[in-house]
Amino acid sequence: MRIAIVSDIHGNLHALEAVVKDIRRRGVDAVVNLGDSLSGPLMPLETAQFLMAQNWVHLAGNHERQLLTLPSGRRGPSDEFAHSRLGGKEFAWMASLGPSLRFSPEVLLCHGTPASDLEYFLETVEPSNFRAATMPEIDARLGKVDAELIACGHTHVPRVARASGGQLIVNPGSVGLPAYDDIHPYPHAVETGSPDARYAIVERSDGAWISTLIAVPYDHAAMAALALEHARPDWACALSTGRMP
Repeated sequence: MRIAIVSDIHGNLHALEAVVKDIRRRGVDAVVNLGDSLSGPLMPLETAQFLMAQNWVHLAGNHERQLLTLPSGRRGPSDEFAHSRLGGKEFAWMASLGPSLRFSPEVLLCHGTPASDLEYFLETVEPSNFRAATMPEIDARLGKVDAELIACGHTHVPRVARASGGQLIVNPGSVGLPAYDDIHPYPHAVETGSPDARYAIVERSDGAWISTLIAVPYDHAAMAALALEHARPDWACALSTGRMP
């Protein structure tokens, strides 16, 4: 079994198309999408239509939940933009998705952690620090999950770690947004340092799971220009550099 893992596309269709081209070149048995697919000032409708046409396994991220449940006035600007451009078919598709899924007896998919679509799995935010999670923190977030492989997204940081029980946890990084900032639980910035689109491939070999983190170049300048056109210079900087202003 050879699985491509994508996550956090955030309406960046150009990045997604580049990743799909690379996936086809490498060859996989399945593609899974861990959510946060549409929110952002880019191409939410076109991205939704592209994803709905794929024979992939899809999850809902926290932004799908927010798009479906938060009223106008409580949505952030990225969700507000996406909400204004999506129609009934796209909302129905989002509503059909869950935040986690047992893909197989060996593989669990989740957007954040098995318990929450908002919790960081492999990173920890402190009042003055954003850092890799410790093994005890990872174990606590894993809980009693017995899957050999856990795929997670949400933080946009490509990272591979192991729990104390030996389970492999893989975050493929973000297809469409290589940097962002947030205020929860404390103000912090997440930066990958490059504009590349990210994804991962995992495969089982000799009884063990092997992971490969992949960075794919694409025409990020066009997406940065679109973000500027939609009055989001913060996104334009993130898309151009992989860093926040």
